[in-house]
Order: sequence, then structure tokens, then C-alpha cells
Amino acid sequence: MHGGGRGGGVDLPDDHELHRAPSSKRRFRAFLQHWRAGRIAERAGDAPGDQPTAPQRRQARSEERRRHLARYARWLWPARWRVLGVLAMALVVAGLDAAWPVLIGWMIDLIGPGAGERLPELAPIGAPRNALLVLGLICLVLIVAGRLIGLSRGYLQAVLGAELTQRLRRDLHDRLMHLPLPRLEGMKIGGIQSRLSGDVDGTAGLVQQAVIRPISALVRLLVVIGVLVAINWQVTVLALSLLLICGLVYHRFVRRIRPVWRAMRKQRGEIDGRLNEVFGGIRVVRSFARERREQLEYAVGHHTVMREHVWTQFRMQLLLFSWEVLLPVVSLAIVVLGGWYVLEGELRVGQIVTMQLLSAQVLNPVLMIVRSVTETQRGLASMDRVYEILDEAPEMPDRPGATAAPQRPQRITFDHVSFAYPAAGDDLAREPVLCDFTLAVPGGATVALVGPSGAGKTTVTNLVARYYDPTAGAIRLDGTDIRDCQLRSYRGLIGLVQQEVFLFDGTIHENIAYARRDATAAEVEAAARSANAWEFIAGLEHGLHTVIGERGVRLSGGQRQRIAIARAMVADPAILILDEATSNLDSDNERLIQESLDRLRLGRTTFVIAHRLHTIRNADLIVVLEHGRIVEQGDHHQLMRAGGSYAEMVAGQSVELSPA
Repeated sequence: MHGGGRGGGVDLPDDHELHRAPSSKRRFRAFLQHWRAGRIAERAGDAPGDQPTAPQRRQARSEERRRHLARYARWLWPARWRVLGVLAMALVVAGLDAAWPVLIGWMIDLIGPGAGERLPELAPIGAPRNALLVLGLICLVLIVAGRLIGLSRGYLQAVLGAELTQRLRRDLHDRLMHLPLPRLEGMKIGGIQSRLSGDVDGTAGLVQQAVIRPISALVRLLVVIGVLVAINWQVTVLALSLLLICGLVYHRFVRRIRPVWRAMRKQRGEIDGRLNEVFGGIRVVRSFARERREQLEYAVGHHTVMREHVWTQFRMQLLLFSWEVLLPVVSLAIVVLGGWYVLEGELRVGQIVTMQLLSAQVLNPVLMIVRSVTETQRGLASMDRVYEILDEAPEMPDRPGATAAPQRPQRITFDHVSFAYPAAGDDLAREPVLCDFTLAVPGGATVALVGPSGAGKTTVTNLVARYYDPTAGAIRLDGTDIRDCQLRSYRGLIGLVQQEVFLFDGTIHENIAYARRDATAAEVEAAARSANAWEFIAGLEHGLHTVIGERGVRLSGGQRQRIAIARAMVADPAILILDEATSNLDSDNERLIQESLDRLRLGRTTFVIAHRLHTIRNADLIVVLEHGRIVEQGDHHQLMRAGGSYAEMVAGQSVELSPA
């Protein structure tokens, strides 16, 4: 990289570089080519090599969809009575809405001479003027009653939808919290947020889009058709034939569009994930002057999705255009054909008016059903993504007969432990990072893990914390394999202080008490004092109630580290993991933190990862790792006398040590 316009020698992306970036038009063309190729392959039914053919893929998707729908039905079962109540109200509204057009038709026929001959059934009411007033009053009551019941139904639907959404979001959040770490690490934050927001809304909305709305529309449609057929079946057949043709075309079209909606949702998740990364690492972005590049990527990504959205919406509008043309065509057909029957004396003018009013009630439920098909396709795509997560196995399910972990273990034993991280995207294993690791750690001892980067130090602590389980061998707690302990009770023994401290956006008190929400103010203050954090906390305007910002951005590195130590003290863990807890600190902060760590380690089994070897020379046991194997172990003086790898590392750091 050549020197640019900044003193640090970092090039700003010039206009030529920005123009070379993939444009949204090229990305959109690639998207269309991929979509068309998929359609061609699906029609051909071919698949390269040993890949499944299109019919096989369709069958697999169909089977998976049936499983998901069956599971969705079981999930919806507790709310069945409310769903049935909403449908019953829809039936009542449909009956009321079909009744008043009939009465209006009668009112039209009452106008003019000969009403008694045309409508003898209204004779008991009295004169035509009286009948007109009575029918008008009944129509008013039916219309108002229908609207009030419809309002109540809408409210109940909203409450039902909110409850279902909350329940599904809670279940999905719970499963995400317990997914294996490799799976979570493979999902971007934006993808997680997309599933918890849009996908949950779409899945919970299926009860509305695929059950309540189409069934309500179907009930209304059947009621209206029944009335129309009773008036004149020939006119009804003509109107419904036009609707049926458009409905079939619409249904076939939306099946092709569904993969596009799924692809768009996936792209939005990727864009949101990238956005979170950019603002989470905004200091890095600015330090390398990549603002314009990130702006370009964000703009191009969203513009590509916008093109895809416009492309699909245009095709949807083409179909909706047919509905806009259909309404006047159906009305015209009713007038022409119905008028013919009026002239023949087989229909009354009022019946033509009734059919005109009811024709609109035919179009609306049909359009509602067709639109429900479209939105149901989106909801089904969301359901696939939601159940993809819900169907995954939790992190580490407890074995049958698992017992609670001992609260104060007396011995931790690594019994020929080997481990390899799973490769991304499949179940194959990478090269082992830990090989035949055998070690016995007495309760309350401090074990220091040292060695070059990649030696396996962090892997050991990951296994101790049970983020992963060994691929061979076992870790035993007082002789019991930790996999035979209940995961929750075992994790309750663990305390962690890392080099990269993670604090939540909230107050200092909330962060220190995070491990024990019932911790009193006195316990939090005592932990802060033990962690050498009280001096700077007391100097803040709001003390423990000071808001520290996202990731503790308003605190210095040393202050964040001391808050993390205080948090571990409140948790009172039996097993403590210190991962480079004093790295990258100045000497004053390192001294304060080392003092607090010494207090924190008292009475706890502690695993320490440290590159500054003078911080661990008082450890009870120092384990030297190279390429995932133990090459040396002993206390500081023993290893110095041995003159091996540890002594060479100490000499390389020029640490002043007292004589043995």
C-alpha cells in the first residue's frame, strides 16, 4: 500500500477504487441469473454428480414442511379456543354483511308502483312507506352490529397475535442461548436479530395469514355465493369463473416468488450483521480510514435488496392490476346479464342491485385469500428459518441420571484429554489442538498455563468451562466425569476474567451483580473494594449507579478489568479462570489488578493463562504447553532448575528472579 493523504501512510479509497466495487446492478443481475438457473434446473429435474435432483429436493422440502406445520399446529393447540372464537365471530360478521344487501334490494323494489305484487312477503309490514322505514332501520342495525363485532374480532386477533409472538420469541431466544458455541459463532449478530424479529413475526403471523384470514374469507365467500346462487345461478357462475382464473394464475406465480423473498431476508440479515460489526469496531474503521468503503458496501447491499424488492413488487403489481380490471368487468357482466333476465321477467331490479353489492363482497374475500397465499409463503419461509434453530440440539444436554456438581471440588483431573475444534460448515474435525493432556489439580491450587500462541492454553480453559467437551479422554471432578454433572450446576462453579473484558450497557452495580442478581449493595461494595475498584467508583458522580455505556466504553481498560474482577468475586466461584487478565495494562494498573487477583484466588481452584511470567511465579503448578502437549510441569523453582522451555521463556523476558 502506497502512502496516501494521511500521515500514517493509509490510503483513502479514491473514486476509481469505489467504482471498481461491485455495483448493485451487477449484483442484481447475478441474482437474476441465479434465480433463472434455479428455475431451469427445477424444470429439467437435473442435478450434477451425486446431488439430489429437483424432484428429490422438492420432496425433501415438502416432508420438512409437513413436519414444521405439524409442529406449528401442536404449538398453536393451546390457543385453539381463541382461534375458534375469532372464526365464529367472522362467521357472524359474514352473515350480517350478506343480509343487508338483500334488504337494500328489497328497498329498491319497494320504490314505484306494484311493490305489493313484486314483494308479497313484505305485505304484513304494511304500506310500502312503512316497509321502507322498517327495512332501513334493520339495515342500520345489521351494519352497526357487523362493524362492532368486527372491531371486537380485530382486537382479539391482535391480542392473540401478540401472545403467540411473545411465546415464540421467548422459545427461540431460549434455544439461541443454549446453542453450541460453534453454531452461534457461525451466525452473525444480524442473522440472530433477523430471526428474533422478522422471522418470529412472520411465523407467529401464520395463524393469521394461513388460518384465520383465509378461513374467515372462505366463510364469507361461501355465504355470499350462497345468496348469489339463490338469486340467479347463471350470473353467479359468470362472475366466479373470472375470479377463479385469476386466482389460479396468482397462486402459481407466488410459488415462484417465494424463494426470492427467502433470499432477500437472508441478504438483509447479512447486511444487518455487517452493520453491527462495523459500529462495534468503529475505532478500527476510522483508524484505517475505511468509512467511505463501509458506506459504499452498506449502500450497495441495500440498493441490491431494493432492486430485488422492486423487481418482485412489480410482478406482484402486474397481478394486482388484473384485480383492478376485474372489478368493473364483473360489475358490467352483472348489469348486462342481469339486465337481460330483468327484461325477461326472471329477475327484479332490486336483485340486480343486491348482486352488485354482493359482488364486491365476493372480490374482497377472494383477494384476501390470494394475498394470504402470498403472505403465507413469506410466513412459511420465516417458519423454516425459525424451526431450523428450534430443531437444533441444545448446547450440551444433560446425560440421563446426571447429578449436581460438588460445590467445592477437591480435585480436578484431566485424564488423557484430546480435543479438536469442529471444522466450520460440517462435522469433520480439524487437527487436534490438545493431545493426551493428563494433569491432576488439587482443590484450591493455582495452575498457570504457559507456552507460545497456539499451544492449547485457551483450549484447556474452554474445556474446563465446558464450552466444549473433549473429543477423547475425560475431565473428572472428584472422580466424576464432568459430562455426568448437570451443566447448569457445573457452570455455577465457574468464574471467568478475560483480557478482553465484556461489560453490559448499564450501571456499575448491575455489571458487578450480574452473576448474582440478589447481591446486596453491601456485597457489591465489598467486592469492589476487594477488586481495588472502589476508589475510582467513589469518585464518580453517581458512584455504583453510574451508567458505563455499551461494553463499558466510558471506563478505562484498567477500570473495566477491575469491574470484571469484582463481578467474579460476587459470583464466588469454586473454579476460577484468568485469561491474560493483566495483559496490556500499565504498571500501576497491573499492580492493583494483581493484588485483587491474589485476593480473588484465595480458596479457589484457579487456571491462569499469562504471557507475563513474573505474574505467575507464585503459582502452585506451572504447565508448559507446546503443540497441544505438556512438555514441562512443576512450580517456578523446579522449572528454573530444570533449565528447559520455561527457563528459556523467563530468560527471554529478562525477568529478575530471586535465587532458588
